[in-house]
Amino acid sequence: MQTFLEFEKPIAELEGKIKELRHLSDGGDINIAEEVGRLQTKVDRLLRSTYEKLSPAQKVLVARHPNRPHFTDYVSALIDGFVPLAGDRLFAEDPAIQGGPGRFRGRAVMVIGHEKGADTDGRVHHNFGMAKPEGYRKAVRLMRLAERFGMPVIAFVDTAGAYPGIASEERGQAEAIARSIETCLTLTVPIVAAIVGEGGSGGAVALAAADRVVMLEHAIYSVISPEGCASILWRSADQSQDAAQALKLTAQDLSQLGLIDSIIVEPIGGAHRYPAETCQAVGEAVAAALAEIDTTVDLAARRQDKYLDMGRQAHI
Repeated sequence: MQTFLEFEKPIAELEGKIKELRHLSDGGDINIAEEVGRLQTKVDRLLRSTYEKLSPAQKVLVARHPNRPHFTDYVSALIDGFVPLAGDRLFAEDPAIQGGPGRFRGRAVMVIGHEKGADTDGRVHHNFGMAKPEGYRKAVRLMRLAERFGMPVIAFVDTAGAYPGIASEERGQAEAIARSIETCLTLTVPIVAAIVGEGGSGGAVALAAADRVVMLEHAIYSVISPEGCASILWRSADQSQDAAQALKLTAQDLSQLGLIDSIIVEPIGGAHRYPAETCQAVGEAVAAALAEIDTTVDLAARRQDKYLDMGRQAHI
């Protein structure tokens, strides 16, 4: 069942009319194909015009859409022979971060990513993709395993942020995230990160400090959520639209700032309408990114220079 966002109400009304007409057509000899075709053309035109001029706040809603493809969807579509590995070998298993070896277009890789869950039970089980320390420690374990066997790492990033609960802080959430970032920066194998939904704060950077960072057109990537930013700066989450504008969290802004390497165009109407096509587009972008990485150089040193240069440019 399609879930419509607030700004998609005109589209929802037209699609509702199309559904009604098709229902009428099924019940008799009425030929309404011409009217359905006319309305469908109008829907397509409205979808295109709407999604071509999304505001940052609207992109936040699209990035959070529950029907966007999740980690398990990308793995099913792109990875052959995936073997999920569990546990951090220190404390516990964290379902918010999934990972394991598999084959991407015939090449052995290690796949890691946030999993939000596809339904209510799944979201609760995966903690809405918000990882605890053991999730990031599992990611470190899998990245080091990939390095040992010479496998590139592919990361799918989609999280509102690391889980901020008391128990997480007691188990060293900040240290776990820092170790994961450090591991990304020191690995001797290629890393490609795809931001496919929300790229929230350190919880996203922990898997996204990569050689190449690709990002879906309507995904977001930010140091803090617009609501969190508004609560701090204006003492009210009602200013979240202004915060979204100021944070420069869209793929277009981040590409202009040089913080991501490429934008993956989404089908008209967003990834949530065409998950299969989106998965294939992400696969093409990841394959292209892997092909661009020169493995004859010191990858760790070049990766570190890449992120240090970002800091230098920001300071200037």
